[in-house]
Amino acid sequence: MRATLSSPFPIPSLLSFFFLFFSIFTVLQSSGDCSDFDHAQMATMVGGISDSPTSQNSLEIESLARFAVDQHNAKQNSLLEFARVVKAQEQVVAGTMHHLTIEAIDAGEKKIYNAKVWVKPWLNFKELQEFKHTGDGDGPSFTSADLGVKKDGPKPGWQSVPTEDPAVQDAANHAIKTIQQRSNSLVPYELHEVADAKAEVIDDVAKFDLLLKLKRGEKQEKFKVQVHKNNEGSFHLNHVEADHS
Repeated sequence: MRATLSSPFPIPSLLSFFFLFFSIFTVLQSSGDCSDFDHAQMATMVGGISDSPTSQNSLEIESLARFAVDQHNAKQNSLLEFARVVKAQEQVVAGTMHHLTIEAIDAGEKKIYNAKVWVKPWLNFKELQEFKHTGDGDGPSFTSADLGVKKDGPKPGWQSVPTEDPAVQDAANHAIKTIQQRSNSLVPYELHEVADAKAEVIDDVAKFDLLLKLKRGEKQEKFKVQVHKNNEGSFHLNHVEADHS
């Protein structure tokens, strides 16, 4: 009688195991090269946008902003000069998408631009995804310098201005402080959002027309305000009314 050897695993099970192992190895090998990452798929991996934990005045953020300006100049054959970073936010994608608000000089005129820079540090990868003027389609926009008091030059009339501009934020904060003083309320008003901002410069006064969304405790309120700034840099709340729309 001949002895027969029996395998502890049935042949079909062994084949299934090797097929599974080969499939996993193939997937890992193909996914290891991040350079093949499809840009179109990036949007499906994004997280929420939040303020950058790094100061907007940091060397890292300034370097990204200068990179954005340089890349834009190279692509559009333009000659923008970097001035400063107005605001910095970031978004988690396959790496980090930096959302930057940049002040740059175009033919001697300061303008505000929005840029998106995609960074993957582990690959030493950096790419400009978007660069556009905040006033595109709306004519020239004011910057902080434009909103300073000007006695000379043309009178442009009311212009839409970036709500995040420091001059606009200063005017909004002055309005909130004055509203708080007039209300006699023990619960402080807090700025939730500058929903809309317009400005004009007439003679020696810069005027701001703002729609503010404020919070007072659990209550939210909206106010239309007009704030004036004189040539000494002092603000005055010229008009305020509740907006019930």
